[in-house]
Amino acid sequence: MNESPHVYDVVVIGAGPVGENLADRTRAAGLSTVIVERHLLGGECSFWACEPSKALLRPAVARADARRVPGLRRAAQEPLDLPAVFAYRDKMSGHWHDEDQVDWLTSVSVDLVRGHGRLDGPRRVAVHTPDEQTVHLTARHAVAVCTGTVAALPRLPGLDEAQVWTNREATSASSVPGALAVVGGGVVAVEMATAWQALGSRVTMLVRGNSGILNRMEPFAGEMVVASLREAGVDVRFGTSVAGVARANGAGSPVRITLEGGESLTADEILFATGRTPHTGDLGLESVGLTPGDWLAVDDTYRVTAVHEGWLYAVGDVNHRALMTHQGKYQARIAGALIAARAKGEPLDDGKWGAHATTADKRAVPQVVFTDPDVASVGLTTMEAERTGREVDVLDYDLARVSGALQYAEGYSGKARVLIDPADETIVGATFVGPGVQELLYSATVAITGEVPLRRLWHAVPAFPTISEVWLRILETHRDRSGRG
Repeated sequence: MNESPHVYDVVVIGAGPVGENLADRTRAAGLSTVIVERHLLGGECSFWACEPSKALLRPAVARADARRVPGLRRAAQEPLDLPAVFAYRDKMSGHWHDEDQVDWLTSVSVDLVRGHGRLDGPRRVAVHTPDEQTVHLTARHAVAVCTGTVAALPRLPGLDEAQVWTNREATSASSVPGALAVVGGGVVAVEMATAWQALGSRVTMLVRGNSGILNRMEPFAGEMVVASLREAGVDVRFGTSVAGVARANGAGSPVRITLEGGESLTADEILFATGRTPHTGDLGLESVGLTPGDWLAVDDTYRVTAVHEGWLYAVGDVNHRALMTHQGKYQARIAGALIAARAKGEPLDDGKWGAHATTADKRAVPQVVFTDPDVASVGLTTMEAERTGREVDVLDYDLARVSGALQYAEGYSGKARVLIDPADETIVGATFVGPGVQELLYSATVAITGEVPLRRLWHAVPAFPTISEVWLRILETHRDRSGRG
């Protein structure tokens, strides 16, 4: 604790990547900062989402890539080494210990209070500690809520007793279910279906709607991923809703899944990947006039709009602007700088792309879906452009026509789509689907955030033979279509 043990410039609730980054920025600016966490420092991403899921997916995707490389195809037919995969997953998850995170927090001079933090009126936080004590904290300038989200589960008969999987169980399990049912069609659903099918499960995906998967992305992305999942052996069913679940003989027994319409199926485990809900149900929101369990709506400086005097901030997934770790960390960096500038009475640089502006939340949110094929996108999609009435030129290119893609994998299949603003000829959206395309994403993000005109991109020369040569092909296609030299 600092010289005034219970009074700080900034109190941060939640020590996931968002809370850690915000605390780092406010402390670096000279503001005394304390962070409150009841579980593991590092949060969902470090222990039950990004890190463990990608550790499970990497062997699956690498083997799929190897099967497309002449000379490796036969070697890549062997089953995955499950103990090695799980051991690597455990290592990447820090074996579910947070000592390294605690050491880092100490190194940047941010105080830590372990326990359940709840708002207790304006600028106040009450922390109920593991030893059943209560620590009262007061913030001079800001309280930042960085509590993220938890898995959203539907209300279904038998759900509570069935001990179903959420993302936490799906990323931390160390034995392979013979049959796994995955409910949902979003990122968690498709990534976990990819991983567990490769690890040896018979996977059935139950998707409620008929419009495909990954519905916030370009339609061709979901179509290509579905085709690949089915080729790998996943049973993907659309227009299928779960009406109830039950384990007749308790934990460890098979799950009986009843579908709407009366059909049923049996699996060893069932994963519900049906969205996220804000982790605000027991946060003391009622003490400042807010509704427990709600998303926290914020302005473009991450101040909660319904709380007067501007002391309460909501950063990361909890504000519902862009539910991804990297975007939450971006928000944290901006919010930390904002809080510090306001505390010091400094002017804000809040113009477009300014140091205190959150422009990327609206214009350039990057995302990767780590499946086979990979999906990478940033900026607008054609659906968003149509919904907002924004005029764009849509340019598609077959990645299989790029020499680097053919070097990457025999029989390469992939697609690129770029959206161009015809007024100033800058890129405003990009989507890539295919093996290895996640490494194209940062260049697309730079092009969008830098508002780089196409005429300047001609001078950004892609190396041959790499998949990045698709950028040259896109420029050539646009030139030929527009008739400009």
